[in-house]
Amino acid sequence: MLASRTVTISTEVRGHVGIVEMRDPPHNFLSVGQVAAVAGALEAFAADVNIRAAVLCAEGRSFCAGANFAPAERSGAANEPGALYEGAARLREIAIPFVAAVQGPAIGGGLGLALTANFRVTCPEARYSANFVKLGIHQGFGLSATLPELIGASNASLLLLTGRRVKGDEAVAIGLADTCVPLEDVRETAIEFAAEIATGAPLAIRSINATLRDGLADRVRAATKHEAAEQAKLFNTEDSKEGVRSVNERREGNFTGR
Repeated sequence: MLASRTVTISTEVRGHVGIVEMRDPPHNFLSVGQVAAVAGALEAFAADVNIRAAVLCAEGRSFCAGANFAPAERSGAANEPGALYEGAARLREIAIPFVAAVQGPAIGGGLGLALTANFRVTCPEARYSANFVKLGIHQGFGLSATLPELIGASNASLLLLTGRRVKGDEAVAIGLADTCVPLEDVRETAIEFAAEIATGAPLAIRSINATLRDGLADRVRAATKHEAAEQAKLFNTEDSKEGVRSVNERREGNFTGR
């Protein structure tokens, strides 16, 4: 196991498939340590020619509920975007394809983390949300680049400007996820998906994956530079403070434009 502060991951190899599990239940909140640990584990798998594909999964109710905006964590959430977003780009440079097993909410930056994978297996209980507008801040984790590329400009605009939550079956319908299965089958289906990829020739898999993701990390780095600047401007506004309060209190925000 690899640990960074309160973040722990575990790794396992099944045949030619590497499995990385985030183990910070129930919500696997996003942090620099978590993203670095996941990226390091996937990079280690990619360095082994016997491992041809990977799975990213999570222990607990949420896949990743985004940054922890509880009052005690708010300052940390504000000060981490540079290192966090370099991790977002780093995950787009993994040499082998990987599948995210999204068994629960993937919210805000957690949605961004799910989108670093080549594919997503999900379930009806999962929820996807780019809820930044509800928090009074700009989107991050490269979603400005990756979300429109994946689901189209119109759908991306709808999710970003409304902050609405999308269930697993709707996520598949709009291209946000690839298949929706019962909750108890999510992880094994993701492993089977990766195992199917892993039947191919390892050098060819790496070559094709590199071609398909060519330039993606650079686009994410450009997007996150802008995202971080916009977040820095908005984070200390009254609307952002109210957004965090309203989300924590599970109510609509009372925004004033200040």
